[in-house]
Amino acid sequence: MTDHPYGARRRILRATAAGAAFAAGVSGARAQAWPSRPIRLLIPFPPGGGTDFVSRTVGTRLAEATGWQLVLENRPGAAGNIAIANAANAPADGYTIVMGQSDNMMLGPWMLANAGYDTVKSFAPIVQVSVAPLVIAASAANTRITGPAEMIAAGRAGNGITWATAGSGSVGHLFGEILRSATGMKLTQVHYKGAAPAITDVIGGQVDVTILSSGSVLPQIRGGKLRAVAVTTGRRSPVMPEVPTIAEAGLKDVDVSIWLGLFAPAGTPGEIVARINAEVNKVLQLPDIREKLSGAAIAPGGGTSDAFAAFVREDYARWGKAVKDSGAKAE
Repeated sequence: MTDHPYGARRRILRATAAGAAFAAGVSGARAQAWPSRPIRLLIPFPPGGGTDFVSRTVGTRLAEATGWQLVLENRPGAAGNIAIANAANAPADGYTIVMGQSDNMMLGPWMLANAGYDTVKSFAPIVQVSVAPLVIAASAANTRITGPAEMIAAGRAGNGITWATAGSGSVGHLFGEILRSATGMKLTQVHYKGAAPAITDVIGGQVDVTILSSGSVLPQIRGGKLRAVAVTTGRRSPVMPEVPTIAEAGLKDVDVSIWLGLFAPAGTPGEIVARINAEVNKVLQLPDIREKLSGAAIAPGGGTSDAFAAFVREDYARWGKAVKDSGAKAE
């Protein structure tokens, strides 16, 4: 007796459904078993900067709240791109995540000849962690550069000014090129491996100004060693209301911030991404964490992984256009 074709089809569908249910069960079990060993959180810059501050503030509290073994690992170099490439090529098992940001995630593949990753294809965005203004700062002892108009005037005179960044290919690097083109300043770029060494040389007078996140420079500004020259956001910072925006010196429609977010390698199980997202969102709502971040003019992030992924795609295209228009290249 032969099978009726519809009966055979029903058996195939039942088998397919059973297979799918089994796969879902395996996936769910895998997510429930995770984490069974330490999770590496790669920090793309050295200790002492804004990225390290946010990563340790949020990461330490995340480990406390969840009981996860979270290993915070600084992997500086190439404006953060070394850590990002390392994360892109790590196993997609939830045991390696990275604190990406505007510098490396948005600019690396556009400005480097071989970044080693594709921001959109190589990662599973987890959650945006924070947003902060960029601050242009000079040594408090520098009497020539006290505000944005004075900085532009100094840049147009003589040999111009020297401009310290957190690395070649960083947002600060690109902003310097945009500023040079818009104002006619003579601006010599000096690239460092992170914020801390750039700040040291600006305080020491070896370099005229630096452009870094508020989290990197505010402690030195409050300590009287640096002077805030300007912020690059469209509005003045509520934490530094006395500091003018660069737009007030004539650069219209300038609104540049630094955002940080957690990423996992592409292919990381969705259940693990969702679990990290949920736990980080809880941490970002804690009053003490919000107070620590806001004290450095840093706004906490949050939201779903889908919303963050959509933002990453849109911002990546926007920065790609900015890089092409400026002609800037990483060294």
